[in-house]
Amino acid sequence: MAYASPSGEFKRDQRYIPTRITADGRDGYPVEPGRYRLIVSRACPWANRAIIVRRLLGLEEVLSMGVAGPTHDKRSWTFDLDPDGRDPVLGIERLQEAYFARFPEYDKGITVPAMVDIPSGQVVTNDFAQITIDLSLEWTKYQRAGAPALYPASLREQIDKVNRFVFADVNNGVYRAGFAGTQQAYEQAYERLFDRLDELSSRLEDQRYLVGDTITEADVRLFTTLVRFDAVYHNHFKCNRNKLSEMPVLWAYARDLFQTPGFGDTIDFVDIKRHYYLVHREINPTGIVPAGPDLRNWLSPHGREALGGRPFGEGTPPGPPREPVPAGHGAA
Repeated sequence: MAYASPSGEFKRDQRYIPTRITADGRDGYPVEPGRYRLIVSRACPWANRAIIVRRLLGLEEVLSMGVAGPTHDKRSWTFDLDPDGRDPVLGIERLQEAYFARFPEYDKGITVPAMVDIPSGQVVTNDFAQITIDLSLEWTKYQRAGAPALYPASLREQIDKVNRFVFADVNNGVYRAGFAGTQQAYEQAYERLFDRLDELSSRLEDQRYLVGDTITEADVRLFTTLVRFDAVYHNHFKCNRNKLSEMPVLWAYARDLFQTPGFGDTIDFVDIKRHYYLVHREINPTGIVPAGPDLRNWLSPHGREALGGRPFGEGTPPGPPREPVPAGHGAA
């Protein structure tokens, strides 16, 4: 959920359900294999983070995933990709049913990602930032052998710092530009976004990843915005100083991650475009979904391996995806 302030500035409703699923179950929801279902939409950048982290950590066998369709109305995400329009595990048509099962008077955003308790059918949390951290720190008992350390204690302070400004200026920054209610609010968001992208370009010019020499939570969070940039944000949200493909360092960095197992193989460009161009009718009244851009350049050589670094640190890459995106929806 979001709203525009009197000045026309986009404001994101960040009142998420703070309940956590932890190893010790201190909030009443202990980590248990098979108990929870991660509900996502491949269209959503916030949910895409959880899809990537779950795959990198190898949690597919213990944490099932339900995929909502790319479009929704004011009543929430629907499971229209499933044959009978119902999630096959939870048996619900709309994600809001899981929210209302726990909070009958729920008045905040019904968002993805959401963790749902399968036995009760109740939502546990939709706190997207905490979900991925907890997958790293609380689900360690069930992670695959060779799972990477995405949020290592030695780098945590640096990761948190990067995550704060990437969220404010980039992840949320594209929305601040796209949903601005005045010219002034739009131009302020636009400048703030590209100033930050320029800073990130400088940071990444001589280092392969955002923090340290391995992939961390920080890279996951930046990637899900960058991968949507040319397909959506450049045009739809008027973030059009440059395309990502015209920013050499960030373009190479994004391609490096895209070609890393666990990243690009989670990206559904068809669903991404359908979501933004069909749902945001106040921005795109016709509902016409662009045919482009050409996606084959995502697989072109990036040259970032020359900077060194070890993508998975002491770990190993995940195996082939168990839940691949539909044929024709990726970059291949």
